[in-house]
Amino acid sequence: MDVTDQLEDHRAHCLPHLLTLRMLARATTEAPLPWLAVAEVTQATKAILAEVEAALRAVTGGGPDSPGGPDSPRSPRIGIFLGVRLTRLAASADDAITAAGAGDFGQLRCHLRRFETLTSAIWAVQDTSPAVAPPGRVRR
Repeated sequence: MDVTDQLEDHRAHCLPHLLTLRMLARATTEAPLPWLAVAEVTQATKAILAEVEAALRAVTGGGPDSPGGPDSPRSPRIGIFLGVRLTRLAASADDAITAAGAGDFGQLRCHLRRFETLTSAIWAVQDTSPAVAPPGRVRR
């Protein structure tokens, strides 16, 4: 399985969790059971973070400190760039969990939208990485 296929698998595993978060973000009334919202947000964001981390390892060949020259598709620069994005994504997940725990559903919606935007941005960066799109293979 090549890197592109691995990324597709990781992205597919994220979809059900992203849909859960979208449903929570679109709820117009406060949840009758705030602890349930906390559990759902926690479970979904942790699952997505795990998939994004696994995708990062696939793209970088092991992580931000993986070997490779500056022009190598598995250059440390790609790992560092994506690692920073992953840190932002984790912070956004923490913010969403905190808002859910506080019962602040307005803030929860805001944080969940940010979390989804950051997730999409990470996938977009990985799609354009030379490690992902080998010559001759067109990415969707």
